[in-house]
Amino acid sequence: MNLILFGPPAAGKGTQAQRLVTEHGMVQLSTGDMLRAAKTSGSALGQQVAGIMDRGELVSDEIVIALIEQHLPAAEAAGGAIFDGFPRTVAQAQALDGMLSHRHSQIDVVLRLVVDHHALLSRIAKRFEEQGRPDDNPEVFETRLSAYAAQTAPLLPYYQISGKLIEVDGMADIASVSAAVDAALDKLGLQKVPQPRFKPAAPVD
Repeated sequence: MNLILFGPPAAGKGTQAQRLVTEHGMVQLSTGDMLRAAKTSGSALGQQVAGIMDRGELVSDEIVIALIEQHLPAAEAAGGAIFDGFPRTVAQAQALDGMLSHRHSQIDVVLRLVVDHHALLSRIAKRFEEQGRPDDNPEVFETRLSAYAAQTAPLLPYYQISGKLIEVDGMADIASVSAAVDAALDKLGLQKVPQPRFKPAAPVD
């Protein structure tokens, strides 16, 4: 199964993706993680990405699509991908559909975390104080939110038409969001990975 976690920066996509990786054995394809890794790599691409991210701008489709395509084989081997932060534009969505179709696959469901932008600004300001990530600077983050809203708005009807879009209240607590996500995936038949059973320690003489 291939699924997309859809929502603005800091909506909680990463938290849900990590949980789904653990519980379902899928591979998380996070463009944010990929771009941050490139940024710290010191490579020419990393320096280019660093400048773009520090200004709060979106990285070009060409760079993001190339990163995703590199990681698709590992996702296929694991039984499916969780796309986190991608696609962000209709062009990216069409490119993703093309890549998956070429591999005889498709997007099965799009989970949209619905959030309040003003609440997100407060959330990110607190995270910036605690972690100090440059791309979490409140002013930069507001630019990212504006860019997200402008460029990704057309994705909603794109996935609504296909009947694959499911909305979840992203402002609820993590446990409630997780329960709503699980309920949506259960209807699609996504099975959890069996967890190892607890084995009591051998008695000590």
